[in-house]
Amino acid sequence: MLELHDKIQEAVSAIREQWSETPRAGIILGTGLGPLAEKIEVQAAIDYADIPNFPSSTALSHKGRLVCGTLAGVPVVAMEGRLHMYEGYPLKLITLPVRVMKALGADLMVVSNAVGGLNPYYRKGDIMVIEDHINLMGDNPLIGINDDRLGPRFPDMCEPYEQALVDKALAIARAEDIVAHKGVLVAVAGPNLETRAEYRMLRTMGADVVGMSTIPEVVVAVHCSLRVVGFSVVTDLCFPDALEPADVNEIVRVANEAEPLLSKLVTTLIQQELS
Repeated sequence: MLELHDKIQEAVSAIREQWSETPRAGIILGTGLGPLAEKIEVQAAIDYADIPNFPSSTALSHKGRLVCGTLAGVPVVAMEGRLHMYEGYPLKLITLPVRVMKALGADLMVVSNAVGGLNPYYRKGDIMVIEDHINLMGDNPLIGINDDRLGPRFPDMCEPYEQALVDKALAIARAEDIVAHKGVLVAVAGPNLETRAEYRMLRTMGADVVGMSTIPEVVVAVHCSLRVVGFSVVTDLCFPDALEPADVNEIVRVANEAEPLLSKLVTTLIQQELS
């Protein structure tokens, strides 16, 4: 059985056969946010099935391919569809693409997701710049023997999302007249949505939005010394005293409507930070 380090190198070698650039940033696109990949000047698009050790994405609206090219003139790699714990994959496998992005040469990771809004000041379609997170997934991708070649045994998490990038993203939002908050993401395993009692608990704990992804990738990004900036699109409202059944098609629709604003934010941030 290949060690994690060897699996990473095997995936990198396969990607290098189709794309020789060194990416400055890696981008993970969540539910309904795949159209951002259309802004990339594509030089190679590789199905996950064609990359050794990559699992297949089964989530709704996720194409499941790695897009390589330039965004605003900056070399990037983008996951057009992420992987989830609720699909049955272990977190080490879910987060392997993050390590591959690092091994390809990226020094910045941009994560995005669709979330439920817990903060009563949030509305559908709002964007939240992730300032911090709470992991309630019941697992951690770093559990097990640590490979010092990949990162330290006990990575510090005092600033998993780089504050300078949070501030820059909010400044861009103000300049572009985009509604953007700064807040805390909580992640649960899923795939069911939460009960009213659970929403109350999560809000009391200090979470502004709830999702089923992103945190494992960010933990691994910190472990391998990637700078991180994250964006959440509020696609449904999780107010326990006025709760309505969630509609997955509506969630995707709201995410798609917000996507041009998120694209503007991400593109401008990468241009300002990396050009």
